[in-house]
Amino acid sequence: MTTTVTTRPAVSVAGLRKTFGAKVVLDGIDLTVTEGTVFALLGPNGAGKTTMVRILATLLPPDSGSIRVAGHDLARDADEVRAAIGLTGQFAAVDRLLTVQENLRLMADLHRLGRTEGGRRVARLIERFDLGESARKPVSLLSGGQQRRLDLAMTLVGNPRLIFLDEPTTGLDPRSRHAMWQIVRELVAEGVTVFLTTQYLEEADQLADRIAVLDHGRIVVEGTPDELKRRIPGGHLLLRFTEPDTLHAAAAVLDTAHRDDDALTLQVPSDGDVASLRAVLNTLDRVRAEPDHLTIHTPDLDDVFFAFTGAPATTDATSEEISR
Repeated sequence: MTTTVTTRPAVSVAGLRKTFGAKVVLDGIDLTVTEGTVFALLGPNGAGKTTMVRILATLLPPDSGSIRVAGHDLARDADEVRAAIGLTGQFAAVDRLLTVQENLRLMADLHRLGRTEGGRRVARLIERFDLGESARKPVSLLSGGQQRRLDLAMTLVGNPRLIFLDEPTTGLDPRSRHAMWQIVRELVAEGVTVFLTTQYLEEADQLADRIAVLDHGRIVVEGTPDELKRRIPGGHLLLRFTEPDTLHAAAAVLDTAHRDDDALTLQVPSDGDVASLRAVLNTLDRVRAEPDHLTIHTPDLDDVFFAFTGAPATTDATSEEISR
């Protein structure tokens, strides 16, 4: 399937502010999400990620700010926004007493699809999400990963152009998490826009076209994953040698390197790109100081998260945000 790439905004936010009593949760947020992309919003617990999603999904009114979602003004055209979006929250919003098929048919009825079209769409979603063997089972008998897939399938019954995924892989095992990632990639390839919140930094790194980090109610940094990593110092090449003489010769020509005589290593500042690696190896080749082993160390999103929030990233996504 050919996907048309656009630069039109699926979400446009300017000056968004939200408070709960004396607590400022969102403090003048500006952001733009381009159609047909994955936008990931990261932040510590309580940073306001879920509050942001609830406002954009028309579930919570903002205190102030200009917001357009799927081409519609949020304040004036809330019904049109709801018709264009889908929302999958942190916990599967399915009826555990009904079967998979009954849950999907119920959603089709809510969208007034009619028996024939509703039946076709339910059948396609059951096949797409690999739920055929479980279609007639009560949801209570499904695994966590199957329930999350069903939850997302229900979100797609109405063919939304924009999907909000609020920590969609919370509590899933690695295999189920990777299965959800593949589904997200397929949706984006079809032109769907995904607004993702997550505490799994690997998830954001794998899926997101752009990432914003929210902390204390403000966007503290935004960019592509690679752009954010390049903003963090500390990338280096670690060269390991087998002989002290070779180490000495290498250190003599790599004057910016940190030398460890006991470990027979040199640590050379580098952003890890091919050009800088080639330059170092060419320099060593001229003095015949070939390393026995070379490792490239580059900053990751954990480093970005820590640098801009002052808190270590966590993969414990089981606790809920206090900012609802």
